[in-house]
Order: sequence, then structure tokens, then C-alpha cells
Amino acid sequence: MKLIDTINAKGHVLCQDITQIIPNKYKGAKFRKGHIVEEEDIPILLSMGKEHLYIWEKDDSKYHENEAAEFLYEICASENMTKSEVKEGKIEGNATIDGLLKVDVELLEKINSLGEMMIATRYNNLPIKKGEKLFGTRIIPLVIEKEKINKALQICNGKKILKLLPYKQKKIGIVTTGSEVYKGLIEDEFGPVLKKKAEEYNQEVIKQIKVDDDPINTKNAIFNLIDEGANVILCSGGMSVDPDDRTPLAIKNTGAKIVSYGAPVLPGAMFLLSYLTIKEKEKTIPILGLPGCVMYAKRTIFDLVFPRILADDIISEKELSKLGRGGLCLNCNECHYPNCEFGKGW
Repeated sequence: MKLIDTINAKGHVLCQDITQIIPNKYKGAKFRKGHIVEEEDIPILLSMGKEHLYIWEKDDSKYHENEAAEFLYEICASENMTKSEVKEGKIEGNATIDGLLKVDVELLEKINSLGEMMIATRYNNLPIKKGEKLFGTRIIPLVIEKEKINKALQICNGKKILKLLPYKQKKIGIVTTGSEVYKGLIEDEFGPVLKKKAEEYNQEVIKQIKVDDDPINTKNAIFNLIDEGANVILCSGGMSVDPDDRTPLAIKNTGAKIVSYGAPVLPGAMFLLSYLTIKEKEKTIPILGLPGCVMYAKRTIFDLVFPRILADDIISEKELSKLGRGGLCLNCNECHYPNCEFGKGW
């Protein structure tokens, strides 16, 4: 770049977008990078407070901000994303589908630590709607050494910082436990809540089975649903430490691997996550034990886990343990989830 007086800029090529700001009316690029300054442009530039301009002088050792921003976009974006127009060294990525956003946090931090470039993303493991913004990149100076961009490319080594996993169409089975519901002493309120949450993701609940507190009956109901094609099982109720609450025992007796019984989330501390592998059918079925809070609280541990289940994104015990940071729902009068701090720890 070369710095010149604006009054002498006629015929020179701008090496940056020139932004015009009119409060409460307009903000945007009045002149684009690559624009050849004309005589009539000079008074406009001066009225914008631009008494000096950077003009482009080709240097093979550097990238212009807009060129470099394209490289940052490429190390961020993967399938199911589209990019905005590049301007002022900035590009944004947007979702082309509903899905689960995965962010490689470690890789993101490495790139941002290089300096003179930045990538800002949404939270990891966030449910995303089609059209939503996912990330933005920007080059801080007007030009950047090619060596620095090449360093970022080397660090990523072909790996993408973000992925947007599509939701799979699941067949969901519900096992509602509790003698009081089974005998008709009280009305089942759990089933309708779970069906509504499934509908939020356009998922199908194929069947609900109600059983008493006998863990054998709960276990049999789980296998009956699997035989009828269910590939996600939601067990509602019977998750506390009361002597009649034996849903965890029933899930364990299916042979499922228990990832965790308990989670550092309120509401949802008594949540159970497990996976049942059926070798002869070559599939693994998530079986979730849902505490009573899922029935009455606006958002719970289930809302954090369910999108990952639908995206076939296996959840580890270590990941669940990270939910303690941000795992306290404030139960706001007007719920804004997922646009709040709840469940952003992982």
C-alpha cells in the first residue's frame, strides 16, 4: 500500500472498501476495493473525512484483506454452509439447513492466536435453524503476510473448524413408567410434552407404552419398541432415588452402556444417558432416562442433549461434565433458549 493525499488520488486504485456512515440512515461501502478514483469522487471522499487514502501497490509477499478473508472462510466452512459477500476483509457463514453446529474449539483458538486475523463463531453443540449466521471472519490490517495465512492453513491441515450436522429422521419410542399413570390414577402429562419437543425437530414418535414400576416390565417395553422399529428410546419417570423409582435399573438390565446417571444441569440433575448396541442389527440405540423436570420446566438437560441425539453425535461422560459451566437455567418468564447462556459449557 501507498499513502497519498486524497486531492491527488485521481486515477489511482483503492486497496480497501471506503465505508460511509450516516447515523440512523446508512452504513455501507461507498467505494469498493479496486475502484479507480475519479475527479468527482474526491469531494465525496473529503466529505467523509478521508483526507488521505491507501492505494494499491502490488506486493507478491502479501494478501489484500479481502483475498485473505477468503482463505479464512475456507478453513472454517464445510457442508451445509454458504458465504456472504466479502467486504472490508470480512466474510460471514450461514446455515443452509437445520442442524447441529460443531465447533473445533481447540483449532479455533490456535488460529485466533496467530494475530492479524480473527474468527468468531456461535457456540459449540448449538441447534441451528436454516438461514442463521454461524461465524464471521476478518483480517485486521488492510494487508497480511502470505506466510501468516499459510501458517493458518498448515495448522488446519485440511480440517474444518466448523461442521453443521443434519438431523436424521428418527423413530422415537416412549416408555412412561409409574404405577399411578399405568393404573389411570393420574393423567399422563409426560407423553404430550415429549411429543411436542419431538415435533420441534420434525421427528416422529411411533409409539408410547405405559408400564408400572416393575423394572422387568420397563425393560420389556424398551425391547418391544425396538422390535417395532424405534431407534431412540425415551424413558420418562422413575428416575429419582425413591425405592419405587427403578427406571435406571431397567435401562441397565437391557445391556445398554450407561454413559452417565446424573448431569451437572439444573433442571435435569437425575438424567441418564446410555447406548444399547445391537450387534445382529448393526446399530446403536440411545436410551435416555428423563427426570420429572422435563415434564414441567421450559428447558432442561433434555433440550441440550436431544439435538445431538438426532444428529447421531455420540455424547461422552466428559462432555456431560462440562455442562456445569452454564448448566443453571434461570427459568426466565419469557424463554429465549437457545439464545441464552444455558447449556453452553460444552
